[in-house]
Amino acid sequence: MNPIEIHSVCIVIPVYNSESTIEKLVDEAMSTLSPKYGHVEIILVNDGSQDNSHDCAMRAFNKYPDNVKYIQLAKNFSEHNAVMAGLNYVSSDCVGIIDDDFQNPPFEVIKLVEKLKEGYDVVYSCYDDKKHHWFRNLGSSFNDWVATKLLKKPSGLYLSSFKVMHKTLVKNVIKYNGPFPYIDGILLRSTNRIGTQLVAHKDREDGQSNYTLTRLISLWLNMFTGFSIVPLRVASFIGIVMSVITPFLILFYALSYQTGGVFVKQVIPPGWASLIILVNFFGGLQLLVLGIIGEYIGRLFLTANQSPQFVVRETYIKKEIDE
Repeated sequence: MNPIEIHSVCIVIPVYNSESTIEKLVDEAMSTLSPKYGHVEIILVNDGSQDNSHDCAMRAFNKYPDNVKYIQLAKNFSEHNAVMAGLNYVSSDCVGIIDDDFQNPPFEVIKLVEKLKEGYDVVYSCYDDKKHHWFRNLGSSFNDWVATKLLKKPSGLYLSSFKVMHKTLVKNVIKYNGPFPYIDGILLRSTNRIGTQLVAHKDREDGQSNYTLTRLISLWLNMFTGFSIVPLRVASFIGIVMSVITPFLILFYALSYQTGGVFVKQVIPPGWASLIILVNFFGGLQLLVLGIIGEYIGRLFLTANQSPQFVVRETYIKKEIDE
């Protein structure tokens, strides 16, 4: 890999109910990064917040009109969709994605950018000690295992939401226009120049994590059905295995009946137990397979009907206002 030069840095921050942190986060990012780079831009994407985040973001925009871009979405589209919206407005040499809860201090962006300069397309953060809630850590571990199996993620790579990408990779990422983006899936299929950098991880400064069980399941479904056909292959394999097992089950019950219950001691009418077991087992299996296929078909339907990845209600960008 050839070293690359970075003169300008962008930070994309998905904003959701973060009125207590967003202004402080922008101030710290500006004071930390401005002395280091020629130009710093911060893109705030309000993902349908229900609190006073809009006014806070507007104050940040008015305070740093040459640096802050504020994108207000029409409703809540989820974090990955909000990040995709922000990536469409990037004009810097590289872009970092950072949450709005201060668990990733802005000064740690410098470490990721310095690692990116070695020639990587994307650099993920990693931690010695993660300060997430145990439920979030459990979900992350499961997500990591699934990504390794389905997306061929390099072993040992932690798919952190805190990462930095080069502008050439960003241009490829925003080409994806499906309604269910999974940014790490797009990155993994776009490049193998992936670096990692150890950074600090702090306790959440205010509030609670927005990653509920529902949001985690939605994220996993995006990964399963949006960027891999492995679940379909697993379903097909299970169907084949069950088809192979069925003749042996028939033979087993037939021999048990002919030998007077040597294999299976029955006190209920012959055939009743095997019938109920088979109906429940294969009925459940069919519903499982149909559910997987239905998930794929449903997503294809929504994509064909051009369900929006995000809808921008308003943009606050200095050049647009000047014009």
